[in-house]
Amino acid sequence: MSERELATRVAGRLGRAALLTLVAGTVGGAAVLAGEAFIARHRRYAEPELGLALRATVGRAGAPPLRLVLLGDSSALGVGVDRLDDTIGGQLANLLAEGPTGRLVHLSSVGVSGSRSTDLATQVARALLGRRPDVALILIGANDATGLRRPAEAAAYLAAAVHRLREAGVEVVVGTCPDLGAARAIAPPLRQVVGWSGRRIARAQTAAVLDAGGTVVDLATETGPVFRADAGTLCHDGYHPSADGYRVWAHALLPAVTAAAAVASPH
Repeated sequence: MSERELATRVAGRLGRAALLTLVAGTVGGAAVLAGEAFIARHRRYAEPELGLALRATVGRAGAPPLRLVLLGDSSALGVGVDRLDDTIGGQLANLLAEGPTGRLVHLSSVGVSGSRSTDLATQVARALLGRRPDVALILIGANDATGLRRPAEAAAYLAAAVHRLREAGVEVVVGTCPDLGAARAIAPPLRQVVGWSGRRIARAQTAAVLDAGGTVVDLATETGPVFRADAGTLCHDGYHPSADGYRVWAHALLPAVTAAAAVASPH
């Protein structure tokens, strides 16, 4: 056998070995991800507190009123805590009531745990029943990301919701998909995959909401580093925010909500 033939045969064997290694690694990686997804899906997560009031009035009597409604997923309900004051809505209401402008906040939520962007249409209809809100805060995207939904499709449903609210004269603030790479309930490497999906959703949300006339707060960028550094920002399930986590979100959202409240026409 010539040296050229020997070299060709060796190269062929090495190529086949590399291909088999790649295939094995891909199959093995897929199996790991599938296993982690199964575990994550069947974990015991925090449930909505059925006794937690979703409507409250916070602030000093006689202060300028503000009707604030929350739409979205479990975040809009404060899943992970059991006191109104610890929810994202409760913390925002207290900050608005105690701030320089001192508002009397009429707080409500039409959010539903587990919601995706496709569910917002029903929530918008509920939010517009009766007295119209002055400001709507939408927290959505995590379930779109974990379900690996197409970002453009999820963003289109969100944009439609924002547009309907704006057409009704409601100021809209959207907190984009949070940093799912901080969720300790999801093991690596699935955590990285879900985090990547969340970033794609957030980018699509930002463009769609701005086009629809809403205001955007990038929760992943503004609060993700805190959630990654401090496990105490998550509740016992390692996925939903704790009272401290909702406080971090509330302070990130406060400037946008305050600005929206300042220009909202009272209804």
